[in-house]
Amino acid sequence: MKLRKILAAAAAAAMLCGLTACNTNNDPGAANGDKKYKVGICQLVQHAALDAATKGFQDVLKEKLGDNVEFDYQNANNDNATCATIVNNFVSANVDLIMANATPALAAAVSGTATIPVVGTSITSYEVALGDDWKGKNITGASDLAPIDQQEDMIVEIFPDAKKVGILYCSSEGNSKYQAELMEKALQEDGIEYKEYTVADSNEIQAQTQAAVDDKCDVIYIPTDNTFANAAETVKNIVVPAKVPVVAGEEGICKGCGTVTLSISYESMGRAAGEMAYEILVNGKNPGEMEVGFSETTKKYNAEICTGLGITVPDGYTAIE
Repeated sequence: MKLRKILAAAAAAAMLCGLTACNTNNDPGAANGDKKYKVGICQLVQHAALDAATKGFQDVLKEKLGDNVEFDYQNANNDNATCATIVNNFVSANVDLIMANATPALAAAVSGTATIPVVGTSITSYEVALGDDWKGKNITGASDLAPIDQQEDMIVEIFPDAKKVGILYCSSEGNSKYQAELMEKALQEDGIEYKEYTVADSNEIQAQTQAAVDDKCDVIYIPTDNTFANAAETVKNIVVPAKVPVVAGEEGICKGCGTVTLSISYESMGRAAGEMAYEILVNGKNPGEMEVGFSETTKKYNAEICTGLGITVPDGYTAIE
């Protein structure tokens, strides 16, 4: 945790520096002459969190480069093979940089090129996504990992009588499995029973959510997971009538079907990735030498669902707008 906090502080400082005093480029487009940059964006799927990350990324580069940056935004519609096709097209077009939004997009980018700089965002763990030897290559980016032990603390704090936690995630998303394992370890330390309910794709979400409810889980935990983020309404339609609270790994899922979350700002994370991209494009930074950035976290709650379930949220939580 100490290393993570140091990295988070460094990333936050770097982002703040980039957005304020350290930004001496007051004339967008004046940096590095009037060179034009083409940036390919591969986003796994459209949902609020990933959309916010893409927005933050684009906003930074537009603020700094004006009309001298062109984006080729492509949505893979939650299909890994489409991610690979998109990246191959970017490579053929010889883009200056690829932004990979979500783990399958990052994996496709890394497989598709060893020379074009790749900046990831909405990645929980780069080690899980790419393996332990990923550092030192053409890759850097920002992470959306919020401390899992603190998320488990929220379960204990708000639902102290919970005896069994259902953990819902998509088994094809490696970062979701990673978060689930960390949650299981934290629950074990507090002597709380848990059970996994995994789905292969969105078609299984309704059945597995219903299974968690039928098994009398007191609380359901859903980590940062693109498949569930894209189907939060399906979960809500099951858990709310059953009065089973969901603790979510990120704000978008919490807004859709959850009660509380330890939230990061995906837009701020995207901006951090945009700052990294600017340093690579304009100042020639080597992505392999850049540390992964982390976002600060905020305790948030879904006022509508909490009220409906009769949940009293402690002080220190902010309502999701």
